[in-house]
Amino acid sequence: MSMAVGPAGDLPGTTALPSDVAPAVPAVADEHICVDVSRDGAAAGAGEDGSGDEEQRRNQRRFLLGGQLQSNATSQVALVGTDFCPIESLDYELIENDVFKQDWRAQGRGHILRYFALKWALCFLVGALTAAAAFVANLGVENVAGAKFVVTSNRMFARRFESAFLVFLFSNLLLTMFATVLTVYVAPAAAGSGIPEVKAYLNGVDAPNIFCFKTLVVKVVGCIAAVSSSLHVGKAGPLVHTGACIASILGQGGSRKYRMTCKWLRHFKNDRDRRDLVTCGAGAGIAGAFRAPVAGVLFALETVSSRWRSALLWRAFFTTAVVAVVLRALIDICKRGRCGLFGKGGLIMFDVTSGYVNYHVIDLPPVITLAVFGGVLGSLYNFFLDKVLRLYNVINEKGRTYRLLLAATVSVCTSCCLFGLPWLAACKPCPADSREACPSIGRSGNFKKFQCPMHNYNDLASLFFNTNDDTIRNLYTYGRLVGMLIGSQSTLDHGLFAVLGSAALLGGSMRMTVSVCVVILELTNNLLMLPLVMLVLIISKTVADAFNANVYDLLVKLKGFPFLEGHAEPYMRQLSVSDVVTGPLQTFNGIEKVGRIVDTLKATDHNGFPVVDEPPFSDTPLLYGLVLRSHLLVLLRKKEFISSSTASASDASKHFSPEDFAKRGSGKHDRIEDIELTAEELEMFVDLHPFTNTSPYTVVETMSLAKALILFREVGLRHLLVLPKTSKRAPVVGILTRHDFMPEHVLGLHPYLFKSRWKKVRFGKTAFSNFF
Repeated sequence: MSMAVGPAGDLPGTTALPSDVAPAVPAVADEHICVDVSRDGAAAGAGEDGSGDEEQRRNQRRFLLGGQLQSNATSQVALVGTDFCPIESLDYELIENDVFKQDWRAQGRGHILRYFALKWALCFLVGALTAAAAFVANLGVENVAGAKFVVTSNRMFARRFESAFLVFLFSNLLLTMFATVLTVYVAPAAAGSGIPEVKAYLNGVDAPNIFCFKTLVVKVVGCIAAVSSSLHVGKAGPLVHTGACIASILGQGGSRKYRMTCKWLRHFKNDRDRRDLVTCGAGAGIAGAFRAPVAGVLFALETVSSRWRSALLWRAFFTTAVVAVVLRALIDICKRGRCGLFGKGGLIMFDVTSGYVNYHVIDLPPVITLAVFGGVLGSLYNFFLDKVLRLYNVINEKGRTYRLLLAATVSVCTSCCLFGLPWLAACKPCPADSREACPSIGRSGNFKKFQCPMHNYNDLASLFFNTNDDTIRNLYTYGRLVGMLIGSQSTLDHGLFAVLGSAALLGGSMRMTVSVCVVILELTNNLLMLPLVMLVLIISKTVADAFNANVYDLLVKLKGFPFLEGHAEPYMRQLSVSDVVTGPLQTFNGIEKVGRIVDTLKATDHNGFPVVDEPPFSDTPLLYGLVLRSHLLVLLRKKEFISSSTASASDASKHFSPEDFAKRGSGKHDRIEDIELTAEELEMFVDLHPFTNTSPYTVVETMSLAKALILFREVGLRHLLVLPKTSKRAPVVGILTRHDFMPEHVLGLHPYLFKSRWKKVRFGKTAFSNFF
């Protein structure tokens, strides 16, 4: 469910809401309903068939649309693109097998130094390329939108209103449909702002095509078209996704499909290093959108990252600093007049300074009132957003034609409102003492400057008024309205109320505090505003938390990503891990027959299999470790088999290198169906000992589910082996995967716990339902 026309979206900050949550923008891009088919473990629960039958699909749609709890018979649903597909977890755990250990021992000091140098070099490349993408997006939007505005305004000045309206309407429609067609037919994963996908990825969820090169190109081009089409969307959200795409592509060594690869970039063929790069890329996106490097780091820390450490902080800060420097250099080039209309409208490339801000204790009650109502309105917005997006999904399910019609309808309605509503307001003469040009173009046009005296360019509101971003107006108008209503009780300027109002709504909807505060400060260059902005954000977030979740958590839930929260709900403490592990458990012997491995891989979609040594390799059945599905496929493809079930004396490091087991790009996986084996080869054996992770994380079956969740999330695991309490049983009784911690799975197995689910101190769904 792409919640925007094309890949555009606005992110947090002092400007617009994300495209995923834009109130007037439907889900018009193609849908990719992906199912968590529990491939992560050999003991995972339901849904091994990636396609599923029609009844299962209907159940999944009911789960998405109705928000009702489904039993464990259905899998998690995730909206990423155009079809049902497996959602897998990422491998953050180091695989310590014989091949890995031999490679690590062979590495010298020079290799280690080169590895760390490449980390910083990649951060530099991510920052520079993200800055270039932000520059191209701004350059494209200002020139495309600027040309449209010039033509429209010329007709307005000539009082050819009908002609101006038609130019405005059809240019917006053309741009909207261009972005929509690109998204629907070329890269469905580029739909929306992309922030929920980035947030889910950094939580450990791997979805197909979200960071591929095609998605990157469509994201940038579609963003330019969508933002230029006067929709209530902006560029900050797409730039976050763009930065993450650039980081992911660099981390995997480029794109083989488009023959854009580089060998020296292939040192990061693991999910741990790619996760760090994607985190830096997300922060670089915010830095590129607002030219606010510190806010970019804080956004990555506060909003999208699920795991943070001090070393990552330094690299993220370096990346965002590179963004700021490169952007400044590119903007200086454009100041020579070589970039068309670039820099004429401000947009997100703010170049502002604020006036003097002065306030007293008497001003606090109006500010607190502004913050309280901002929190209520923000949570109310999230409530209606949930309902609207479910309605959009019903329309999207009818096919691509309906998606295109929905996009066209929204574009036409938006253009009519933008052009027609100003006629309902009376113009006032421009102030005679105004030192700036009167902010008015005729009576209408998409300029939002139709009430001449409404803004004095000497006040703080002009910081945001110089932008052609529609949703900015929605945010700051709230604060200005409150300032006009209760301005007599305060000495604050209406422009300052506008800034505080935007912060209050952002805090109420997105629940971001530190990053929004720093964005405002970096844009205004005024530290005097800091206490008021902090007060407004704290109060608005606290009030909104009493009603519902923040908008990004809402979107992650709506898309169906199996997201692991940072806390364990109390009902999990009533269960042990043995209460949620389901079977049957698939295991392999230390030396296994090739035919059995092939049959097991074809029969299941599991990604991890316990390796158990039995006599004569051990006196009793003994857990040797865990072997991954991807590693088994490498062994079958290389066909290094042995003729008998006895231990092999050959050195595995002579036949395999670490590059053979390197992780492929995001969403790309080998298939057992692509490997051809003869009947004779199927009767042979393969020694799994050198390729088995001999130190997987394990828990005892009596451990509480809550404790296991904290371990699973904090370490970033994909598989967690469950061992028996006594030695008289099998050496391993199951595997915990991400799926086993999902509320739908746990409460499906134990429905009596449904009433004891933990809920925050909030009014809940009935608050708004009863009110309306």
